Amino acid sequence: MPRRSPRRLRADAPTGPRDTISTLLIGTCPGPPACTAVHSYLFVDGLDVITRSDRRMAGLAPGLLLRPGGPLHPADSPRTVDVAAEEGPDPGPDRLTVRVGLRGETVVWSDLMYPGADGTVVEEVRFRLDRYLGEIERARTALPAPP
Repeated sequence: MPRRSPRRLRADAPTGPRDTISTLLIGTCPGPPACTAVHSYLFVDGLDVITRSDRRMAGLAPGLLLRPGGPLHPADSPRTVDVAAEEGPDPGPDRLTVRVGLRGETVVWSDLMYPGADGTVVEEVRFRLDRYLGEIERARTALPAPP
């Protein structure tokens, strides 16, 4: 059997959700009168992860999520972080969490469960580290200054 080159092996390797690099877009809601409080939106590949995961939830305050070294920043050890809480006059006890990890130059969000664009359940997404950190910084600097 002839030996195949590594390039050919990579070209023939199966691709799928685990091999796909996703895109992250972070948005913010300004609060009243649009809704009850200032909160964040997390869009992965154009889909609102929070709403698709649980419609009762609203993203946490952008100042909390986006602060330097905050919960969305990856660390050497994976950690479970709150990204949303149950809507209401005050955040309820229910929280939506994501496990944020770092594997080389890839940020991995796992422990997800929301319907993807094709109807399959998304359990894990991966982002390029440089683009991921760039999006957090872009969203952070777009926040209005506190009064």
